[in-house]
Parts: sequence; C-alpha cells; structure tokens
Amino acid sequence: MSKHHPGKPHQFGTPMAEHHGVHSQMAPLSKGSGFQPLPAPTGPYPYRLDLASIIPDQVAAMKSAGGMTMHLIADTGGVLDPTPQELVAAGMITDAGIAGPYGKPGFAYHCGDVIYFDGEASRYYAQFYLPYEFYPIPILGIPGNHDGDIYDNGTLVDNVPSLTAFVNNFCAAEPGTHTPEAMDIPRTAMTQPNVYFTLETPYATFIGLYTNVPEGGEVHQDQRDWFAAELKAADPAKPIIVCMHHPIHSLDAYHSGSKTMAAILTEAETTAGVNAHMVFAGHVHNYQRFTETDDAGNQKPFFVAGFGGYHNLHRMEKNGGQDIVAPFTPPDQPNVTLENFVDDRFGFLRLEIDETTISVKSYSVPRPQDSYRAPPRLRDAMKLDWKNRRLVA
Repeated sequence: MSKHHPGKPHQFGTPMAEHHGVHSQMAPLSKGSGFQPLPAPTGPYPYRLDLASIIPDQVAAMKSAGGMTMHLIADTGGVLDPTPQELVAAGMITDAGIAGPYGKPGFAYHCGDVIYFDGEASRYYAQFYLPYEFYPIPILGIPGNHDGDIYDNGTLVDNVPSLTAFVNNFCAAEPGTHTPEAMDIPRTAMTQPNVYFTLETPYATFIGLYTNVPEGGEVHQDQRDWFAAELKAADPAKPIIVCMHHPIHSLDAYHSGSKTMAAILTEAETTAGVNAHMVFAGHVHNYQRFTETDDAGNQKPFFVAGFGGYHNLHRMEKNGGQDIVAPFTPPDQPNVTLENFVDDRFGFLRLEIDETTISVKSYSVPRPQDSYRAPPRLRDAMKLDWKNRRLVA
C-alpha cells in the first residue's frame, strides 16, 4: 500500500522567475542587512579625486592621445571558489597590455562587492591583493552591500564599524600607504576622499554612489543632495558616468533592478537640471546592457557588470516560460530595451572614452575547465555619441 500523508505539500526547486519588470526589487531583505552608518570621510567636501594625483604620467599620455582606456568590474570576491576571480584577473592582466587607439588601460573602476562575507579586513589579501598581484594599474571604486554589511545571514561577522576595511584600503589619507591587509603584495591603498566620491578624469566625470546594504539600495538625503550638486557641477565638456552597486535595470532571476535607485537618479537629475550619460552597476552576477530612451529620443545606456568573479552566476529570468532573447523590451517599460546579456561566463568591461564618444566592450574569460591561456572573448560592444546622446554602434 502506498503512503499518503495529508498536510503541507512537498517543496522542491525554487520556481524560475518570470518577467517581473526591470526594477521590481523582488528580493527580500536578509536578517541583519539593514542600513549601516557611513564612516567619516577622509577628504574634504565635495569629495573629489583627480585621477592625475594617482597616475600623473598616464593622464598626461591620455591628454596627448586624445582619449583614454580603462576597465570596469564588479562583484569580484572569490570567497567560496577563487578560480573564477583568478580567471577574470588573468584576463584583465592580459587586456591591460593591449594598446587601443588611446593606449593601454590606465585604471580600473570597481562597482562594489570587493570582499565577501562581509567586508572583513582578514579577507582582503585572498580576495583583492593576491588576485590582482600582477595587475599593473590602479583599482578605484565604490563599496557594495557585502563590503558594508557586518552580518552574514543574520550572524554578526565583524566587530568593527561598517566599511572600516574598505576605508583603510581605498580611502587612505596619504598616497603610498601599504596596509597590513596587503601583506607581501606591493599594491598600496587608494586615496579616495570618501566611500562615495567623484573621480575627475581627462575625458569623463565619474560620480560614484554608495548604495549601502539593504536590497535595492538605500541612500540618505545628505548623499542625495551631494549627488545632485555633483551632477550640476560637472564639466559639460565631458560625459557624466554614474556608478552604483545596486542596478536600476536588471532582468535577472535573483535580484532584479531597483525602483529605489531609479527614483534617486531621477530626483538628482531633475534637481540638477543635468542628466547622466551612462550608468554602471553590479550586484547581479552577470552582464546586462540596457538602453533607456526618453521622449526626445535621447538614449542612456545602463550596464550591469557583476560577472567579475564571485563564484555563482545569476541567470536571466524567463518570459512566457521561455528564456529571454535580446533585444527585449519589457511590456511594462516600453522605453527600456535589454540590448544584450551574458549569464554563462565571467568577465570584465573595457571602456574607451574621447571628446565625442564612449565605447564599451564586454569580454568573457575562459571557464575553469578551459585553458588558462585562452584569451578573453568579446561578447558585446557598443558606442555612444555622448554629445548627442545617441547610440552609433
């Protein structure tokens, strides 16, 4: 006789998310993942850093070349499996030696989640300094939720204030500071003036937000006021690139995008009377590229670059029970188009910026079972005429 037990039904796999909108914030808050107080700035308001103070010779070369090249990454910490991060780092090291029309990449920008779980100083060597030991250029950036959280699934894991280790390793008061976390690696700490700051470069202004720990991000009024002021103060002769950790647009099956961050960007742009040209984020562990088009036909690209090495990739959600195929326009947001995505490989972005255009190329790196010697593979490319706010490639 077969058994039959009345009561609660069996539960099996998590249902794959169907289309739910590009910023529906479907993921719940985890215990202990509330807003964390920000550390004191290490530099003066309005928290600006000139790239020339970090790499003066390279900045001079950028000006002579008429443009600049850089990398952008996110969600890199290889806490549970270091191999994907090591493969991405190896790909970046290879790419850092390749000269384009404006020379070799001069620096990298990190959109957060440098360290898992969560942000402890003791993990910086294995997850940051060692993987990039032979990466020849500086790494600047903003923290992500895991950098700022002091809990892991509700368990307190760090007894120091939030972002203490990030500040020590990215916001040093003086150049040339070699932190205990670096151990035998010669890389010194960056001198960013705050956990949110503006990076001034010859060909673009990067405004980096800290979106804190809660799912979807949380930005308090002081940072929001600063954001609007920095948009307004930005040099109109250069494009404005906004960087944050929690993405505004995402069609993944795990986190989704953020209504909160969408509202914060809109508020700041409206207050300033100035719109950003491009937005980069992480948090979701894959690559996605969106185009948002306004009523005047102006186009603003949004990128998710969270395929930087944390061991599990996030696959895209489904639409009508089928895998999403790009290009895809969500029915509830006809002004937003998913142009391309990569959810089956880890990788990094390479940007080339000049006086009229921004070019972004997405590269994937070999899988762990592939040859370490295999070169990065181009998976997506686009070009924005930033002065006219139109995609040209």
